[in-house]
Amino acid sequence: ARVACVKTPSRGGYPALVPVLVLLRHGESQWNLENRFTGWTDVDLTAKGEEEARAAGKLLAAECKQAITVVHTSVLTRAVRTANLTLEAMGAPWLPVRRHWRLNERHYGALQGLDKQDSARQFGKEQVKAWRRGYATPPPPLEAGDERHPVRDRRYAMLDPEVLPSTECLADVVRRLTPYYQDAIVSDLRRHPAVLVVAHGNSLRALVKYLEHISDEAIVDVDIPTGIPRLYELDERLVVQEARYLGDPEAARRASESVAKQAG
Repeated sequence: ARVACVKTPSRGGYPALVPVLVLLRHGESQWNLENRFTGWTDVDLTAKGEEEARAAGKLLAAECKQAITVVHTSVLTRAVRTANLTLEAMGAPWLPVRRHWRLNERHYGALQGLDKQDSARQFGKEQVKAWRRGYATPPPPLEAGDERHPVRDRRYAMLDPEVLPSTECLADVVRRLTPYYQDAIVSDLRRHPAVLVVAHGNSLRALVKYLEHISDEAIVDVDIPTGIPRLYELDERLVVQEARYLGDPEAARRASESVAKQAG
């Protein structure tokens, strides 16, 4: 069914918009395809990922037409390009896009670039599951001189090096992302009928945890599929009233299960 941005009475007697928030994980990247830990490594989309982004745009055009008026992304290419392709498919490539490093994927430390199943064989399935999906267990950190460290990336040159991670657990992502949601995204939700956030599997897991009040223990079993919009209908206090994936719910379930199996 088409999602409408309905109006409810406000305290002052005037109608107030009840906003919609849409979360979209970027389309399949080259390292998704190769089943490698990506993190902050700047990997581009595959052809399938590009098609997933366009399909997401078509879903949004059909089910949330003319509602989205502002977009937030990370500063990583796979999210930026997904947002651009999605907006083109929606027929709205002109919408404003706000990019911020706090929406970046979780930093996987020294695991970045390693094959997930090889890592499970090397370190053990339970250890890799704790690193991938656990809440408070960061992978081994990058050394400060490692060329993969974000201090060497010019897109972060204006930031205090102290805020740049050498590894992160999901709890770290929640801590860095929540203030951005509360300041930037909430501000847009107060002024726009619908907001689209295009980000990554773990940054979106952090946001889903916050929005849906998921426990530290239960978040281990939450997996975000690529390229399928998850829509939240909020009330005037921005409390979630309904959450669902757009399109075929069975396809979303299968895609989430596929993410869960990546490390074997």
